[in-house]
Parts: sequence; structure tokens; C-alpha cells
Amino acid sequence: MLPLETAREFVLDRCQARKSVRVRVADALGLVTASEIIASQNIPQFPNTAMDGFAVRSADVADAPCELRVVETIAAGHAPQVTVGPGEASRIMTGATIPPGADAVVMVERTAIVSDSAADGEIVRVEVSVPPDNHVRPVGDDLHAGDNVFPAGTELAAGHLGVLCSLGMTEVEVYPRPRVGVLSTGDELVDDGSPLQPGQIRDSNRRTLLALAHRADVETVDLGLARDDPAEIEAALAIGVQTCDAIVTSGGVSMGDFDYVKAVLDRIGDMRWMQVAIKPAKPLAFGTVGDVPVFGLPGNPVSSMVSFELFARPGLRSMMGHPQPIRPTVVAFAAEDLLRRPDGKTHFMRVLATPLGGRTEVRSAGGQGSHMLWAMAKSNALAVIPDGDGVRAGDKLDVLLLD
Repeated sequence: MLPLETAREFVLDRCQARKSVRVRVADALGLVTASEIIASQNIPQFPNTAMDGFAVRSADVADAPCELRVVETIAAGHAPQVTVGPGEASRIMTGATIPPGADAVVMVERTAIVSDSAADGEIVRVEVSVPPDNHVRPVGDDLHAGDNVFPAGTELAAGHLGVLCSLGMTEVEVYPRPRVGVLSTGDELVDDGSPLQPGQIRDSNRRTLLALAHRADVETVDLGLARDDPAEIEAALAIGVQTCDAIVTSGGVSMGDFDYVKAVLDRIGDMRWMQVAIKPAKPLAFGTVGDVPVFGLPGNPVSSMVSFELFARPGLRSMMGHPQPIRPTVVAFAAEDLLRRPDGKTHFMRVLATPLGGRTEVRSAGGQGSHMLWAMAKSNALAVIPDGDGVRAGDKLDVLLLD
């Protein structure tokens, strides 16, 4: 059996980042930058106020309380028209430009209008003194022109897109989202809702794997369900190779007489058939048909999901340019005994992880059989249990947080 790290390294070596493209910023969520982002301008580009209030000369309010004549009202998006002179102030709204002559802002809560007559104009009473630059956001307070905003290899989240928009960018160079086809195989599978005949089961894997791929930020293509017929399997794979950047299959990758996926892929692709020292998900097929990576995952539903997490997801993320495509482990504590038997494999137990008292605790999500999809659905983490007898309540262990 191969160590997990060896099998995954083989996968990642053949899942290189694709050629970068330019996409609209609006379409870039979850994508990875292919080049560094350099600020083309200062943000903000003009000094503005962080508060609603009055723009003043700090020297005029040094002996506050004092009264000042209001010469202008400045709303956000409007340029000041009047210079603030001695004994004067401008009413100003959050985000508006600081007017010439003013060097500070007094928040509105520390002021009061004491007169608004035709003869004297509007008079504001300022209750407190403020230092220069009080509540003033200077030019370049967030970014200066020439700053390295985001390095290459940055996964773009909501805040990143906001920054790009603030810099006036409408497009960004990224690694593209791959199209990933998902194919189920097996005579025993039914996916049309019809009554089950003896020996048949519902096809849960395809929907599960499509959802997992979608959560990995790729574009998904449903390649359907192929029966245990070499011609039908080859036809479905041919469509996938022509229309997709990667293919994920489930079933038919073990060593049985009816594992036709193996036979077809051996004929049309450059595949490696692996037995990985893990449980579940020991059998793994991976290789290429042409230049399209193919992930052959086991048919048992939990094995299929765990195999996707350990191999397909890192491979697809590598194709998207993620510099760290493997999900990191975190240290947790066992809230109960998590026992197993020695068998030469690392076990990935389905667990519920809960933050408690400043640490993460995990307990079993239920049955650990590779067919027990309900327990997998209830889990939010995989506990990494090394070969041996397992861990006891209170022991430290590594976990992969799935949610």
C-alpha cells in the first residue's frame, strides 16, 4: 500500500495550474491571482472625514467651548466651494472632502446650533477642542500608489474584490475555474426515482460529488450515469475529455471482474491504480486521458467523499493556482474514545467538531462503515487516527475541518 503523501504527490504533480486569463472582477470570487496586484492610485485620493460633524481650524477651537460661523454644507460626493477662514466652520458628512483651510473635524454630537438668523447666518457652538487631523482620513490612508496590494497566489474573497473595485479595476488576471465532469458507473445504480429492483441502490455519489466540486469553486458538468458496459463508459468519458478540464468518476476502480472503468481507462488513458494506506478510500485511480486529469474514486459513498477530499479537491485547487491546495489539519481533543484496530492504515473517522472553552473537541458522528452516508452527512470534520488502537478521551489529535 502507498502512503497517503506519496499518492497525493503523484496527483498534484499532474495537476498543474492552467494558463492564466483575464476575467471580470465581478466573476473572480474564489479564483486565484496569477500576478501581483499593484495599486495604481492612492486610496483615498483626497482627505475626507470619518465622521458627520463640522470641519474646523483646530486653532479656532483650542479654547472651546466656542462659537463658529457655518459657511458651507459639504455632502459626500461634492467638492467644497468655500475656504474655511478664522472663526468659521463647514458642516460635513462622512466621506466628504475636507475643505481648504480646515485641518480637523468635530463630531456632530459635540456641537450644537445656537443661531440661524438671516443677519448672523448659522452659528455652531463647539463644545470640545480637537487636535489637527482629528477624524480626518489623509490621502493614501489605506493604500499608496505603487503598493503591492495582493501577491500572486491570492484567493480572491469578497473583501479582495472590493479593494480591486476601489482601485478602478474591472478585470483581473487569474487562473481559470476548471470545468469538472462527474460520472457515476454501475448496473446497480438508479437515478430516475423509479422503484428499486432487487440488488439496486440509488445513485447518491454523482449528486454528492457534483456538490463537493461546486464547493471547491469549480464549474461542474454532469456526465450522467453509465452502465457496466465498456462502450457506454468509453462514450461518457469521451464526452468528458472533449468538454471538461478534469473528470471525476465513482465506482469500478477496485480489482473485481466487473470493474469496467479500470479496463476502459487502461485502454484510453495513462492511469495509475493505487491502493492507499488509508481507511476509507483505499482504492484510487488517477491519471490522464490526453491532457485531462481523471480521478477514479471508489464506489462506496463515504469512500467516494473522503477520496474527493484527500485527492480530487487538492488536485482541482492545484489546477486553479492555489499555492497551498491541501486542506490543513488543526489540533483538537477527543471528547470520547475514538477506537480502531491496527491494520497498517491511517483512519479518517467522521466526527463532529465543536469549539468549547477555547479549544476544539471532537466526537464520533456515528457509524464508520464506508457505506454509512448518514454519519458522513452529519460530520463536519475528519479525525486523523494513526495506525494503532485509536485515541482516548482527552487525547490530542489532528482533524480536517470540512465546514
